[in-house]
Amino acid sequence: MGGCSQKFVSSFFRRETEVHSREVRLQVTMYEDCVKSTEDYYFLCDNEGPWSTVLESLAIIGIVVTIILLLAFLFLMRRVQDCSQWNVLPTQFLFLLGVLGLFSLTFAFITQFNQQTAPVRYFLFGVLFALCFSCLLAHASNLVKLVRGRVSFSWTTILCIAIGVSLLQIIIATEYVTLMMTRGMMFMHMTPCQLNVDFVVLLVYVLFLMALTFFVSKATFCGPCENWKQHGRLIFVTVLISIIIWVVWISMLLRGNPQFQRQPQWDDPVICIALVTNAWVFLLLYIIPELCILYRSSKQTCPLPGNACPAPAYQCSFRVENQELSRARDSDGAEEDVALTSYGTPIQLQTVDPVQECFIPLPKPSSQEDAEIQSP
Repeated sequence: MGGCSQKFVSSFFRRETEVHSREVRLQVTMYEDCVKSTEDYYFLCDNEGPWSTVLESLAIIGIVVTIILLLAFLFLMRRVQDCSQWNVLPTQFLFLLGVLGLFSLTFAFITQFNQQTAPVRYFLFGVLFALCFSCLLAHASNLVKLVRGRVSFSWTTILCIAIGVSLLQIIIATEYVTLMMTRGMMFMHMTPCQLNVDFVVLLVYVLFLMALTFFVSKATFCGPCENWKQHGRLIFVTVLISIIIWVVWISMLLRGNPQFQRQPQWDDPVICIALVTNAWVFLLLYIIPELCILYRSSKQTCPLPGNACPAPAYQCSFRVENQELSRARDSDGAEEDVALTSYGTPIQLQTVDPVQECFIPLPKPSSQEDAEIQSP
């Protein structure tokens, strides 16, 4: 009986070991098949590189959230009654399309660098970010006028500013990609260091747009209209966080990875992490707060004119040269002088009696002049 039990136990453990080894071989075979079948897309099933799976999930969630926000903007465009707020909605809709492109571009960096993904990376990365920062710049430029109590730009003007400013990056990226492809796909013959340097140099204009938007958004803090300043603060914080993200990933790409001897293994993860992070910053710090402000304003049945901009103190001083005198009749039928300020507020000055005579006082001579006049 004892010998039979020992044989049974040994055979059981032998079968379990064989099953486990077959499962391990099957997993290895499946992973090898995944790598061989996908080739350039091996990051999508790489168990040793979880960064790709995390970024994939964040990008997909970002795409879904962005589409929902696009539909929300389309719904609110019909309900916003304030023209100054409505004029910026087409530009913000274009901004959301750019953010949607950034989330979609993530998959070009998760896949391996090859002849298909190289032109997409070098062209769309700078163009999409230039489009987003151009929309922020156009919105900030419009806010500079609104916080000072001036009239807003028309929606076509704001949209043309955003598109026109981003055109230069489109031209730069098109020329670079065309030049590289006409020379026989030089992307594949360049070292990782040369690829990274070219990638960063291609984004110089985007860095200029970021700096310009940062300083223009600071100018929105100066003005009497407090309600418009909250939009400027959103742009300021969004651009500030974006600048920090860009400084970190560019420093890591050009200096950090070579020093840690992780080039080119860390190049794609660094750019991809920066891409997804910056896109989420655009949504969380700019678009969603703007959408909340629009929703609150759309619930108002009678929007305040000019977003309740108070009159500056220096404009409230009544200057005589800027006043227009008009005639008005009071309840008794007497004529009155009324001063109209620049805001159209009538202010009563003095009741005029047409029978009353006007006496002009003469200058009183001094004692010496009086003595000279009396002396012969």
